[in-house]
Amino acid sequence: MSTVFDFSANSISGHPVPLAQYQGKVLLIVNTASQCGFTPQYDGLEKLQQRFHAQGFEVLGFPCNQFGAQEPGDEAQIASFCESKFGVSFPMFAKVEVNGEHAHPLYQHLKKTAPGLLGTEGIKWNFTKFLIRKDGTVYDRYAPTTRPEDIVRDIEKLLAE
Repeated sequence: MSTVFDFSANSISGHPVPLAQYQGKVLLIVNTASQCGFTPQYDGLEKLQQRFHAQGFEVLGFPCNQFGAQEPGDEAQIASFCESKFGVSFPMFAKVEVNGEHAHPLYQHLKKTAPGLLGTEGIKWNFTKFLIRKDGTVYDRYAPTTRPEDIVRDIEKLLAE
């Protein structure tokens, strides 16, 4: 069975990143957008990163422009926005598609492994979150409306495993 560690993605600066480098860490994988009503969640995601990073936790941000064209910028603009507006220190990746025939293979895997409500696989909107165990398997999928601070208990549970 595949895990998230079997995939790679380009960093926001364009370099390939094998996700295997995160083995042994708890991950929160999030599709992001800079012009979304949920964009303030960047602040909560950064707080999670700061609080739990030293314990083996990492937020991974994947910008996506598939929902209301709310991520129109290029990677340099996205990186600048995330750093200047929210002080994002967690890894950001190149813009990806999360739905459709050109969906990034990581997202194809995440959707199949952790379907949403009523078994639907499609990502519904920006800031859908996937919490990943240290072994690379999906623990849970969270709706865009789930605030980062509402995931703390689950993160603590996985870090203690």
